[in-house]
Amino acid sequence: MNPYPPAPWHMHGSLWLSVFRLGHDVDERHPRGTYGAALVSYEEPSPLTYHELLLARTVRNSAGKGAVTITDIWVDSPASRAGGRALWAIPKDLCDFDLESSFRGPVTSTDWTATVERRPIVEARFTDVSRAAVRAPFTGLVEQPGIAEHPETADVVMKGTAKALPCRGRWTFAADGPLGFMREARQLGSFRMADFRLAFD
Repeated sequence: MNPYPPAPWHMHGSLWLSVFRLGHDVDERHPRGTYGAALVSYEEPSPLTYHELLLARTVRNSAGKGAVTITDIWVDSPASRAGGRALWAIPKDLCDFDLESSFRGPVTSTDWTATVERRPIVEARFTDVSRAAVRAPFTGLVEQPGIAEHPETADVVMKGTAKALPCRGRWTFAADGPLGFMREARQLGSFRMADFRLAFD
């Protein structure tokens, strides 16, 4: 029996995302281009509840449509790691997270830390008023090259609704961590999706 639920996953939670421009090629997986760095909290009534850090770059999928490819991703759920790899070729690894939020009127302040074996990957802080936003629909496309657990390319559709607004975001990438090359990228903007409801298939 698989330790993860079957697709689609109907997820609920919040996402904090910043867009970056990487001006030079780092390696084959990380060419120059536009990237999104995101931190996600998946909450009840999601079939799995966990935290996530990901880096994705913008691409054109096989149909010529705008999409993203997730290049680096960590979660704190072994079931999510196994499911992401087997169902969608998403190369999830495991790490630990600290998450703290505070509220003052409509303003939410959120601090994140992600570490692997106590070594930092990122620290990030966000301030937003997204809880006051009007709920709106969204759609996203993901194209994932094959990996050992899912050798074929996976094309994924994300559809849902969320309360989304621009926010203030500040990231610190550990110089000796796996995303240290992002210290040289230029941050273009940030937003938060509060209280999202998402089907991932």
